[in-house]
Amino acid sequence: MFTINFKYLTLTTMLLVACCPSVLAQEDTDEMETNDEVEKIEGAETEGSKVHVSHYQLGNGLRIIDSGGSNLTLSGLVQMTASTRHFEGVDQLYSRFRIRRARMILDGTSFRNRLRYRLGLDMVQGSETDDTGAGSMLHDAWIAYRPWGDNRLQVTIGQYATPTDNIELSMASHTLAFVERSKITSVFSTIREVGIFVSGSYKVGHTQGVIRPSVAITDGDGPVNGGKRYGGLKYGGRINYLPFGTFRTYGQGREGDMAYEFTPKLCIGVAYSYNQGVSDRRGGRSSGDMLYLDSRDRYCLPDMSKLVADINFKYQGWSVLAEFAKSWAHVPDDITQRVRTAGTATTDFAVDGVQDVDAYIRNRMMLGWGFNIQAGYMFRNLWSVDARYTRIESDKYSYLQNTLYYNRPDYVDFSVSRYLDRNYASKVQLTAGWVGSNGENRTPDSKNFNGSEWNASMMVQFKF
Repeated sequence: MFTINFKYLTLTTMLLVACCPSVLAQEDTDEMETNDEVEKIEGAETEGSKVHVSHYQLGNGLRIIDSGGSNLTLSGLVQMTASTRHFEGVDQLYSRFRIRRARMILDGTSFRNRLRYRLGLDMVQGSETDDTGAGSMLHDAWIAYRPWGDNRLQVTIGQYATPTDNIELSMASHTLAFVERSKITSVFSTIREVGIFVSGSYKVGHTQGVIRPSVAITDGDGPVNGGKRYGGLKYGGRINYLPFGTFRTYGQGREGDMAYEFTPKLCIGVAYSYNQGVSDRRGGRSSGDMLYLDSRDRYCLPDMSKLVADINFKYQGWSVLAEFAKSWAHVPDDITQRVRTAGTATTDFAVDGVQDVDAYIRNRMMLGWGFNIQAGYMFRNLWSVDARYTRIESDKYSYLQNTLYYNRPDYVDFSVSRYLDRNYASKVQLTAGWVGSNGENRTPDSKNFNGSEWNASMMVQFKF
């Protein structure tokens, strides 16, 4: 029954790619890690098929393979952190212990690598966004089809990491050089969305260069969370250019250069998205947060667009990452009401005592621009040192001026990491940072302060 279901899925997906021929030379790298060392399970034969299990290696998960080439991999990740924050002029430390991430992931391929799928469960809801209770346990849930069995073309349907975020979001969580991702990610990213995603990877002529385009059409409401989905569709795309060829051992999706690139490797990327009708602050991270009506009591929501540009460089242990993001809002003129949390409607759009619909709506959205630049070095003994600077600039009307969570333009971080193996599976990491305030802000318990913020975090990670 399992095989028959996937055959129907394959036929359905093929219809979506029938008009998408490959026009460039094949680029022969693959994004899914595999382990070809297998061992036969005695007696595990059904209807002539033979089942094998790979020799287990920490961090690579448990992989089962049948004689037809289909495989199934079960893996997981646990990250535990301890952190403390100090605000200038406040005689108190704000500390907490938490399970930063706890995930179970089921990956699989079948039909000679033409069909791929993943089911990922987030045991700590909202762990990627750091939003308490955000989202659901469902992390990844997608099926992908490759018509030629390689990565020249892949069509993915389901809940998937959107290509329209900054490049740091394409890097695996267990390979990060800092305890937390940059503030660019926190402010502008949507991370995962539900829809259809098409990507490819091609060599450019007879050069070393590789081009990787991708497009996405989603419902623009972020990951599934059980609530009603509002607004229209979100359209976006990204194009990455690798002038010196592909990175070694999936290095493009890793933050540090543990692979020690023999030659310089560079990825230059740009992405753009447009969301028709957004009901959240970022244009696709959650649903049902902010709703508006027109004079006929019909839903009328603002649109949102985002531009991203980034660079990822690695060479002999050195790694450099630079990112830029800018967001815009497009507020329709026919909005006359807003929906309160309780579900009732009001015509009150007061901003500083003046009725201003446009300014009020913009004040509830993440609008502005920012850049992040970081660099680090991975020693041969698997110690890593990294530094990062992030700048966030808010529009005149933007939620980025919120004094509890934002209104802080400058972020400086230093990190020291000790990896315990050569595939990022386990590590101990310490990150310390300084945050520059933009006037008077509030602490987590709403005490006012006017000055800098200091923070430190330690992480222990285990991936199996």
